Amino acid sequence: MGRVVVAGSINMDVVATAERHPRVGETVFGKDVLYFPGGKGANQAVAAAKLGATTALIGRLGKDAFGAELRAFLAGQGVDLSWVGETAGAHTGTAIITLADADNTIVVVPGANGLVTPEDVAAVSFAKGDIAVSQFEIPLPAISAFFTRARAAGATTILNPAPAREMSDELLGLVDILILNETELGFLTGLALHEDDHFDKLVDAARSLQAHPAQTVCVTRGKRGVMALIGDIPWSVEGRKVEAVDTTGAGDCFVGATAAVLAHFDQIGSGQIMTALAYGNDAAAVCVQRMGAAPSMPRIEEVAASIGRFSRPARP
Repeated sequence: MGRVVVAGSINMDVVATAERHPRVGETVFGKDVLYFPGGKGANQAVAAAKLGATTALIGRLGKDAFGAELRAFLAGQGVDLSWVGETAGAHTGTAIITLADADNTIVVVPGANGLVTPEDVAAVSFAKGDIAVSQFEIPLPAISAFFTRARAAGATTILNPAPAREMSDELLGLVDILILNETELGFLTGLALHEDDHFDKLVDAARSLQAHPAQTVCVTRGKRGVMALIGDIPWSVEGRKVEAVDTTGAGDCFVGATAAVLAHFDQIGSGQIMTALAYGNDAAAVCVQRMGAAPSMPRIEEVAASIGRFSRPARP
């Protein structure tokens, strides 16, 4: 059984709830202001840890009140913080989130997250069977160094390219499993994608993004489920019908849950990837039914209980 090692962001999420999102130049009255631990790296690490994987996080916090609160929270979730440093002169990463009718808009202020370096990821030793996970809320050179070291040791690499931005072919080539949503897929391929697009159009878009024949490209589609191109095999899982309260951490839950399942396998092939992605879909359906990002990540028993209520249709 391997570990899940996440290199990524750690934020305090400041959430304002309202009846609807304001238009440009408009002010609307809100209901509440809430504070939740977040950041894509922290969210994914918490998801993996709560689902039973031995999990470590690499990143940076500021020396401030948010940083101290986040460190205490993450330690309490069972995440190894040996490689999370404190950065004098930089504030802890902060996300300003507006939540209305279960949908969100997010402005991320990176702070200390923007100072993560290749040297920060160099201290961690990988072993075959480990799962290395990263996202785009830390600098790309650190991610490249992280995946290069992971690959050299025989670990499996998972990239969640969010928020979407351009990346090099070299970085994409270091990725075993690419997990992204339709918006990110459209950005990275330059294609105009829409919710009502036929399944085959998504498959073609994913295939155009594949850096090598063995790479998995997984597209999360919210309540419409998951589409994945696993090597040359198109595959899908239907969405789960639940009452969504807050979708903020759903994608991160999916990534962390997928990594946690893969860490339990001695060998990873198409069957194991399908199993992990289906489980990630189930976990994310639990996550969206409560508020907050990292605090909403489900435990093993919660996902197990929900699977009994959800149908699990999948088509190869």
